Amino acid sequence: MHAPISHFDASVTRADALPEPASVLSLARDGLIALTAFLTVVDLFATQAILPSLAQHYRVTPAAMGFAVNASTLGMAIGGLGVALIARPIDRRLGVLVSLALLAIPTALLATAPGLGSFTLLRVVQGLFMASAFTLTLAYLGEAYAAAAAASAFAAYITGNVASNLVGRLISAGLADHLGLAANFYLFALLNLAGALLVFFTIQRAPRLSAAVAPAERPLATWAIHLGNGPLRATFGIGFCILFAFIGTFTFVNFVLVRPPLCLSPMQLGLVYLVFLPSIITTPFAGAVVRRAGTRPALWAGLAVAGIGLPALVAPSLAAVLAGLVLVGVGTFFAQATATGFISRAANTHRSAASGLYLAAYFTGGLVGSLVLGHVFDGVGWSHCVMGIGLALLLAAVLTIALREPHSVTALNCMRWRPSEDVQAPMPRGRGRRR
Repeated sequence: MHAPISHFDASVTRADALPEPASVLSLARDGLIALTAFLTVVDLFATQAILPSLAQHYRVTPAAMGFAVNASTLGMAIGGLGVALIARPIDRRLGVLVSLALLAIPTALLATAPGLGSFTLLRVVQGLFMASAFTLTLAYLGEAYAAAAAASAFAAYITGNVASNLVGRLISAGLADHLGLAANFYLFALLNLAGALLVFFTIQRAPRLSAAVAPAERPLATWAIHLGNGPLRATFGIGFCILFAFIGTFTFVNFVLVRPPLCLSPMQLGLVYLVFLPSIITTPFAGAVVRRAGTRPALWAGLAVAGIGLPALVAPSLAAVLAGLVLVGVGTFFAQATATGFISRAANTHRSAASGLYLAAYFTGGLVGSLVLGHVFDGVGWSHCVMGIGLALLLAAVLTIALREPHSVTALNCMRWRPSEDVQAPMPRGRGRRR
């Protein structure tokens, strides 16, 4: 095992010491968190860059191929709920490692999928394993970091997610254009295995949960606790709307870009996703903005930026469409980082279950967005699809009104969360030394 500085486990820092945001240790930790996220979800949206090629290969409509490619979000939703049910006894490190190793199997099999049905099923299986790794990592971060550090850790994780959207699409488009569709999936299977190796060498194993510290509860009772929490429930809805809008934008814009008057080639279509570069720069600031301004202003800012970009998506100019995609990417990723961090603070107990429920809502939004907006795109066109995206962003902004910062956040800024605890233990009173 490497020296503690190479791990992104928060327990290496003294409980009474505040982390130095610009320190080498903090930067190294955030870099490892981002790289882990990158290798966890690099398969999720990379295939969108080759949607027109896949639709031609399987000889299906844009809506049918869009649903098949985004069927991974169904697996993500089911996997998120499954992990929410059984996450408590699972060793976080082992769970993430095994999930990423198994993810390589359906990824490689996509190279030889004989029909749209088998392709769709394999994408669902991919989603199951990605959700398991994603949810357990989020639970680990929520348990291992104090509230002040957790916002930056979650922002780093979402930044890795952003990078996977960019780099994954570039790799997928380039490989499919030069070496064919099969080579694309084989390389991504190797990236899945690389993620498992990274987890093996960088994540420390957390101690098992103590029954005395965290008494067992029935999973459905835990769900009821979280669903009865108004701010958490609103955040689940916000996550649904964010991915609904994101999927609707970055799935069906591909078909707009390859048709007249824009007529981009597959490789040019891959380069379009350089629009995610600004998001890689802006997303890490989500944690700092939340600490300074609060969750609601941060979410409203992200959603507003995304909304401002929507009118440009229907313009007949490539430059305008690219500018719109930049704004939608910056806004939705910023909002996603903010909402994900809020879950870890608003859930006073069973953070793994709260993360699983959020991801289930989030990825269900992606699947519904793909299905509903796909039919809108095929039936009445891109401009109506963009209107549906705008309504989803507006609903997310309305739901944000229900959010409020937990009362314990200020106190938690000055203490360290212990990785072995999955529940909030009450702070002792009157235990200080007598003078």
